[in-house]
Amino acid sequence: MCVGTRPTRSLPGRESSPLRVTIHADKRGGTRYKSVFTGVSVDERGNTVNVYRIPSKAFDADICSHAIKGVKVRIHDTDVTQQQTYALVDRISHDMDRWDGRFKLYTVGPDVNGYVIFGVDRPAKAEPIIKKAFGKFWARHIKVEQSGVPRLD
Repeated sequence: MCVGTRPTRSLPGRESSPLRVTIHADKRGGTRYKSVFTGVSVDERGNTVNVYRIPSKAFDADICSHAIKGVKVRIHDTDVTQQQTYALVDRISHDMDRWDGRFKLYTVGPDVNGYVIFGVDRPAKAEPIIKKAFGKFWARHIKVEQSGVPRLD
């Protein structure tokens, strides 16, 4: 964890200080550090930014050096990048009907902390099937949740 020391005006924008740090982390993570970046979230009430990434001293230093005074930056280790989770989401999105007959997959999307969330009609039935289908690595990064939101085909 680090706590920002830079002046409030040191990052562009009119958003709150933690949101500006979040925007900076997301931009840097999506470009220069995309090989380690997983995601970022903000807790404005707690004046905290949560950065999820594969351990990287350079990325950590970049984000901490740009944090605005008083903003806490919590850094969380992952073993998957945002690019990898988006690739899995894309792969699944092209084959949403694959599971029909066993369960209904309504939604699929990435989470900022390295998970791919599956929204299904029967989570208890779906979870072991999905995790087995994608193997041990992805099984650690899959969350299966109840969903009744229909797909837009």
